[in-house]
Amino acid sequence: MTLLTTWPETGPETLVRRTSDPAEIAEALKPLGVRYEQWPVREDVPADADSDTVFAAYGPEIEKLNAEEGFTTVDVLGLHPSDDPEFPAKAKAAREKFLQEHTHEDDDEVRFFVSGSGIFYLHVDGEVHAVFCEKGDLLGVPRGTTHWFDMGTRPSFTAIRFFHEEDGWIGSFTGSTIASRFPDYDTIAAGYDRDLDAA
Repeated sequence: MTLLTTWPETGPETLVRRTSDPAEIAEALKPLGVRYEQWPVREDVPADADSDTVFAAYGPEIEKLNAEEGFTTVDVLGLHPSDDPEFPAKAKAAREKFLQEHTHEDDDEVRFFVSGSGIFYLHVDGEVHAVFCEKGDLLGVPRGTTHWFDMGTRPSFTAIRFFHEEDGWIGSFTGSTIASRFPDYDTIAAGYDRDLDAA
C-alpha cells in the first residue's frame, strides 16, 4: 500500500497531506504530471525473482505500457539483503547514488515495484511529496521533475524500470541539500503502520 505525505518545501514541520487511499494519491499527483497506478500483484513471483521470471509474470502489463508510452528499454533492478560481506557497501553506494536531489532532462523515471518498497520524493511548486511505494505500485515521474529516491539503509526491492532512452538512468544533480531536511526512508518506514492508521 502506498502512503503519500506532502509538506511545504521549507520543512516537514507542517503537514499538508497524508493519505494511503490510492484514488486520492492518483488525484493529488495528477496535476504534477506524475502517473500513479496499481498493477495486480503476482503472489507466486519470489521477492528476489530474476528478470526472466519478472518479465514472464508481468508481460501483459509491460506490453500495454510500452504501447502507450513508446519505451525502448525495460529492465529489472533488484537489491535485497544478503549474507554477502560486500552487501553493506553495495547497498550504501546504491542508496547514495539516488539520494541527492536531481532531475532527468531526457527521460521520464518510471518504476513498477514487483516486491519491497522505496520512497520517491517529488519537489514541485513549493512542496515536497513523499510517495512510499510498495509492491504493486507503478510511479511515473516526468522528465525535468526535481526529485530524489530513498531505498533505506537496508534496501529490499525488485523493480521494473522503463526508459525512452537507450542510455538508461542519467541524473542531473541540483546540488541542493534539501533531501537532508526531510524524513528519510528509515524514519518513514519505522512509523509506517502508525501513519497508515492516522491517514
